Amino acid sequence: MISVMWFRQDLRLEDNTALKKAFDDPNELILLFQVNPSQFLENSLNHQAFFQSVAHFQKEVNKPFHLQILYGDVLMCFNQLKKALPNWNTVYFNQNHCGSGHERDQMMRHFFKEKQISVVSCADHQLHAADEIKTKTNDDYKVFTPYYNQWIQRIKAAPIKVDLKKDNVIKEVLFPEDEEKFAQLIQALPNKIYYLVGNQAAHQQLELFLSQHLVDYQIARDFPIQNKTSQLSPYLRTGEISIRTIWQRLKEQPASEGKETFIKELCWRDFYNMIYAAHPQQKDQPIQEAFTFIHWENNPIDFDSWKAGKTGYPIVDAAMRQLNETGWMHNRLRMIVASFLTKDLLIDWRWGEKYFQQMLIDYEPASNIGGWQWAASTGTDAVPYFRIFNPSLQSKKFDAKGEFIRKFVPELEKLPPAFIHEPQKMTGNEQQKYGIFLGETYPNPIVNHQEARKKAIARYELSKELFQEQQKF
Repeated sequence: MISVMWFRQDLRLEDNTALKKAFDDPNELILLFQVNPSQFLENSLNHQAFFQSVAHFQKEVNKPFHLQILYGDVLMCFNQLKKALPNWNTVYFNQNHCGSGHERDQMMRHFFKEKQISVVSCADHQLHAADEIKTKTNDDYKVFTPYYNQWIQRIKAAPIKVDLKKDNVIKEVLFPEDEEKFAQLIQALPNKIYYLVGNQAAHQQLELFLSQHLVDYQIARDFPIQNKTSQLSPYLRTGEISIRTIWQRLKEQPASEGKETFIKELCWRDFYNMIYAAHPQQKDQPIQEAFTFIHWENNPIDFDSWKAGKTGYPIVDAAMRQLNETGWMHNRLRMIVASFLTKDLLIDWRWGEKYFQQMLIDYEPASNIGGWQWAASTGTDAVPYFRIFNPSLQSKKFDAKGEFIRKFVPELEKLPPAFIHEPQKMTGNEQQKYGIFLGETYPNPIVNHQEARKKAIARYELSKELFQEQQKF
C-alpha cells in the first residue's frame, strides 16, 4: 500500500506533526506538493516569495528523497494521482482551521472518503488550535487579555523529532509534465531575493533575534529604523520553521520584559487564528455589526496615492514604499498606515487588506485580517473608533530623527528634523533652501488629519445609529 504526505504551508523536514506520522507508517510513501494556479496572485511579492520558498524546499527534499509535484486544480490532481496509484490508501497533512485552506480541506475530505483513502490530519500551525481555548461557558473569547490569561497557563507541545530514515520513499517522478510546469513557474520568478528562504535561514534568524534583539524587544520593536522585530513571520507563513521550535528556544532564554512581550505576540497569532475560525466571514464582513453601515469615501485616487506612498505624510509614505520595495512592513507602521487609510481617507479596510495580501511576503489571513479589523475598529478587541492615530505624532515618536523616512523617501533626505515629519510647514524660502517643492518634488498632504478625524468619528457614530434603528424592526 501507499501513503501520501501532502505538504502545504509546512515546508520543512523537521518538527512536522503530519510528516512524523507519515514516516512512522510502514507503507511506501510519496512526498508531495500540489500547485493550484487558481490561487496565484500574479505579479505580487506574496506570490514570488512563497514560490521561492517552495523551490528551495523542493531542492532540500530532493537530496535524500523526491518531492512529487502536482500542478492544476486540486480535485483533478488528486484524482489523477489515485488513478495512477490505485493502492494509495492514506493521506497525511497538517490541517488549516480557517479561510480558503479550511474550505479546501473540507472539500478534500469528501473526495478522500469517496476514494476510500484514510485521512490523518494534524494540528500543527499554532501553539494552541482554534478550538482549544474556550471560556467557562465554552464560548470563543472576544477579548485578548482573558484569552491570554488562559493561553499562558496551558502546556505547549514540544518540538517533534522526525526520523527521516525511511528507505521506501518513492523517488520516481510520477508526473513529469507537472514538474516541468512548476519549473517554468519558478524560472519566471524575478531574480530578486526578498529574504533568505529555507529552514536553515529560519533558524539563523531565530538565533539572531534571541541573541541580539529579544532582551529589549518591548521597547525596540516600535522603532522601524532599528529593525529589531523578530522577522520570523515569513518563515511561519511558509512553515519553514515550526512554532513549537520557536517556543522551545524562547523558553530557554533568561527572563526579561522583552521575552514576556514576545510571548504575547505569539499568543496574538493564536488569538487571531481562533477569531477567524469563529468568524469565517470576517475577510468580507466586519465582526462588529454596528459598523456595517459606515459610509466609506473609497476615493480611488486617494487609494492609489496611499499604495504608492505619495500621501504627503512622510511616515505613511515611507512605510508603503518599504512594503512595495521589500514585501515587508514593520509592525508599528502597519498600524499607522491602516489607521490612515481607514480613518483619515475613509477607505474601506477590505481594500487595504487585499493590497497587503498581494504585497506581503509574510501574509497570513488570520493575522492580516485581524489586524485590519483592529485598526478599522470593526473587529473583536479592536481599537475604539474614536482613537485615531495621528500620523505626524506617530512619526515624531517612533522615527524622531527621520532616519526611516529618509531611507525610503529619499527626496526628503535633506530635510532637518524640524520639517521631516511635516514638510507642509515649510515656507517658500525654506522649500527653496532644501530643494523640496511641495506639490512638485513631494506631494502636499492629501487630507487634513484633524478634519478627517472629525469626519471619521461622525461616520462611525452614524453607522452605530443606523444599526440601532435596524435592530428595532
